Amino acid sequence: MPRILFIGAHRFNRSPSQRYRFEQYFDFLEKNGFSCELSHIISENDDKWFYSEGNFLKKGLILLKSIGKRYRDRRNYNNYDIVFVQREAMMIGSTYFEKKIKKSKAKFVFDFDDSIWLMDTSEGNKKFEWLKNPEKTATNIRLADLVFAGNSYLANYARHYNTKTIVVPTTIDTDFHKPDLNKRNKDVITIGWSGSKTTIKHFEYALDFLKIIKQKYGNKVNFVVKGDPSYHNQELNIKGVKWTAETEVDVLNTFDIGIMPLPDDEWAKGKCGLKGLSYMACEIPTIMSPVGVNTEIIVHHENGFLANTTDEWVNCISELIENSELRKEIGKKARQTVIEKYSVEANKELYLQSFKSLISNNRA
Repeated sequence: MPRILFIGAHRFNRSPSQRYRFEQYFDFLEKNGFSCELSHIISENDDKWFYSEGNFLKKGLILLKSIGKRYRDRRNYNNYDIVFVQREAMMIGSTYFEKKIKKSKAKFVFDFDDSIWLMDTSEGNKKFEWLKNPEKTATNIRLADLVFAGNSYLANYARHYNTKTIVVPTTIDTDFHKPDLNKRNKDVITIGWSGSKTTIKHFEYALDFLKIIKQKYGNKVNFVVKGDPSYHNQELNIKGVKWTAETEVDVLNTFDIGIMPLPDDEWAKGKCGLKGLSYMACEIPTIMSPVGVNTEIIVHHENGFLANTTDEWVNCISELIENSELRKEIGKKARQTVIEKYSVEANKELYLQSFKSLISNNRA
């Protein structure tokens, strides 16, 4: 049985990037003759220290433990047919372990879903930024036998260093992300955003137009921020909701309108539209900034909306607030888009055939 070692930062079902890039394909791959194993370096106990400010001793111990774990992985590379690295083997500037994969008998697949050649460090770890080396992304791409890029913008970057690059979109399990319209409040329109502590800065691009919407509609609207429980905004009466895998879809299904505001910068152009796709899969009419892959996902006023200026955001949200039939129509077309192009079902053969091809080439 061919064996794949997946290397990621987090434990199973913890990181959205890992879940939507490879974890949700494990069952399918195993049913088709592959053995899949995940090696992660941040435990559940480490989580509470790693992304908070300070705790330098704890973070140093986590780093040492991570290095030890990767050295143990290194001894076993030859026992695998494929080693799949999501973003990086270590969260510091070294490419040591990726180079060891390349020298092993295993084929090396490198996967990335953000503009990780740019510096973007969480607020809790700004003081450790000097340990990072974004330029290592190009090195890892050069080393790989195959590169999975989350969108065409990332693929164009990767092909400067490795022509063996394919676009593998971030995908949604539409059997898990399903609409439940009964969870929506018929008397109040909920405008929702989903993210994390590291992306809450993107939500704050929405504050100007959300304040106008609040002034315009008053108690007819409600705002939900999912993913950062520490977030508060008194003016808009927002208290962040914690993300959990168990409640994720239930919370999403309370949204009447989903928003994904982004700055028009190089980092945002590398985003793979996950927030918007998760809304769309739940038949939530979605409004996105026209940045990067968003313009490929959304056909304006057909399966969602694209809004750039404050006036455009206010107009799009207002139109959806005032027209319940439009919300339903856009929501249904949104889910269909996900099913046809951005679902696990639509992309699972791409994973399977890519891995089979690598192994057959290796054996040949």
